[in-house]
Amino acid sequence: MAQLILNHLTKHFGGGRPAVSDVSLRVREGGFLALLGPSGCGKTTVLRMIAGFERPSDGSIDFGERRLSDASLALPPERRNMAMVFQSYALWPHMTVAENVGYPLKVRGITGDAWRRGVGDALSLVKLTDYADRRPAALSGGQRQRVALARCLVTSPDVVLLDEPLANLDQHLRKSMEETFRIFHERSGATMIYVTHDQAEAMALSTDVAVMHEGRLMQMAPPAEIYARPEGTIVGGLIGRGAVLRLALPEGAPRALEWAVMREALAGLGREGAIDQPVCDVLLRPEHVSRDVEGIAMRVIACVFEGERFALTLALADGQTLKAYADQAMKPGETARFVIGRGWRL
Repeated sequence: MAQLILNHLTKHFGGGRPAVSDVSLRVREGGFLALLGPSGCGKTTVLRMIAGFERPSDGSIDFGERRLSDASLALPPERRNMAMVFQSYALWPHMTVAENVGYPLKVRGITGDAWRRGVGDALSLVKLTDYADRRPAALSGGQRQRVALARCLVTSPDVVLLDEPLANLDQHLRKSMEETFRIFHERSGATMIYVTHDQAEAMALSTDVAVMHEGRLMQMAPPAEIYARPEGTIVGGLIGRGAVLRLALPEGAPRALEWAVMREALAGLGREGAIDQPVCDVLLRPEHVSRDVEGIAMRVIACVFEGERFALTLALADGQTLKAYADQAMKPGETARFVIGRGWRL
């Protein structure tokens, strides 16, 4: 196994800004990288360049000591020992499940017992052994996705590329497939790159998250780090359910903000006269906001029951809003005091 390296990767399709602009990252060997961002941010274009379906306009892609592609050359997809799972599953309807899974082996000239053993092992991993003789039309969406995964596994790829593979599934099936992906990753040992616009999927599955915006890489870090210490308002706003407030903070305030500092900043909101302190973007997570008589007065804008808790939208004195969780319902228009246990200066 080797490390996948993207070095100043850029892709132009003509017209305005590049689809991908100067993206550099190293995917840890055997890791699970989630490429996260909204539609049109360039994440699928990065995936297609890694697969060999698109050639970079500039920069390069290396796998260990082997150059896969740059602006002047591109190793064909079939010579990269990679497998790709598409959102549409891309199964052949006239083939059985076993034939679909075993097709990559057939292309490589593997037949007989070796073919049956490889297909059997792959189907066993995704728990579809009993479905080997069925056709895709007889399967559910989740089962078809598992067939596509088994087809990847059968060739023992170095890298597995997944392009929003859960987008067509309902919420229940998504959770089930997340567990299948985790098991698949553990057992295969392959490096996996997973494109998604769903931050919950990215955080649940990956060893690292790379956030993209308008073709650029904004931040790459393990899920816990990118959640706790996002870089900039774009990443802070995309990851989690936090609110980004504009607050006047003392000169030299740390990035990790405690309640004593934030209390002073919040208390000054809505007052007449300018505050002679730099104004900064501060990320506040709802789980760090709690009701307390020693807190700052906030007005309830909305209260939504989420099953195990109530999600509150709160307004500050100057109209800025933030989120909080509560065990009991609160009425819109009601005023209560809240403290903020932690904030992060972006």
